[in-house]
Amino acid sequence: MSSGNGHVGELGAFLKARRTELSPAEVGLPAASGRRRVKGLRREEVASLASISPDYYTRLEQGRRQASEPVLDALARVLRLDDGERAYLFELSGRDAARPRRRTSQKVQPQLRRLLDDLSTTPAVVLGRRTDILAWNAMAAALFTDFARIPEKDRNFVRLVFREPAIRALYADWEWAARMTLAQLRMEAVRDPKDPRLAELVGELSLQDCDFRRWWGTHRVAAQRSGTKVLNHPAVGPLTLDWSFLTSTDDPDQQLITLTAEPGTASHDRLRALASRTAATVDRTGAAR
Repeated sequence: MSSGNGHVGELGAFLKARRTELSPAEVGLPAASGRRRVKGLRREEVASLASISPDYYTRLEQGRRQASEPVLDALARVLRLDDGERAYLFELSGRDAARPRRRTSQKVQPQLRRLLDDLSTTPAVVLGRRTDILAWNAMAAALFTDFARIPEKDRNFVRLVFREPAIRALYADWEWAARMTLAQLRMEAVRDPKDPRLAELVGELSLQDCDFRRWWGTHRVAAQRSGTKVLNHPAVGPLTLDWSFLTSTDDPDQQLITLTAEPGTASHDRLRALASRTAATVDRTGAAR
């Protein structure tokens, strides 16, 4: 009995990737005598811990069996999956397959555009599907890069993180930021596995960037709604900024991302300095026009 939801190979690869990262000691199994021939947990060990037969688990990992929700819950527990990874496992198993897939061209919602324009001291961008950059304000351009100079078809945040030197240099810990961005993209991939533009993006970056190719193969996923970015801005210096998502009620595939600094910190003062520089530049540009 095959899954029939387009994620057969992906599900097996994800399960295998997660079990190879766990040692017997981490899940409470006694250390085996002699050298183990496989890295991480064996299939039969995962099956035993999940209270299912080894044959059942093998067929599941090979894409020849569908899993019930209780089995998925058990596997999520055994493999120590976080909330994002657990959601990813359920999506791969077809538990959300009935959701309609929309691939129409996205345009930023008017209310989000107005909100962007009103955030004169806060960097903000609107991301769509596949982390496509739909809109941004002057502060976001001052913080990251001049998005307007990038062709519209290439305005994708994951692509810029991996392929844009200025953004790559901006992150104090680029590898961590790149891995997190890629993990969020994989959550996008499972929602619409037949999206041709997403497949094109992954194929392009896999060919162009060895880090992307290697990390994409680890099947890491993330579904963060907030976090912290540590940046080294060339004009104002180090910045520690908190980011958060605001999802559009009219189009859940559009998310407003804002970046702020805690008041009273050096980062807050530097962000204000960047806002002043940006406002002065906008005024000069307006006067020139």
